[in-house]
Amino acid sequence: METLKVSAKGQVVLPARIRKKYGIHPGGKIQLLEYDNLIYLIPPSEDPVKEAKGCLPPKPSLSKQLLEERQRDSKK
Repeated sequence: METLKVSAKGQVVLPARIRKKYGIHPGGKIQLLEYDNLIYLIPPSEDPVKEAKGCLPPKPSLSKQLLEERQRDSKK
């Protein structure tokens, strides 16, 4: 974990190795996500759908479970 200094204008400087690793360039954009007490900086993505592929485990199949649950509910 790294500590960043906040300027009087609320700006922070990302370390060079992080900017290089994630392809963050001057004038570029990154997304900010706030969740509970955490702040996430999300680097740019050329194809977010492609990059998200495979991030969920293949099993259990939630769609299969949902269909089975609906079938049980319809029989009641």
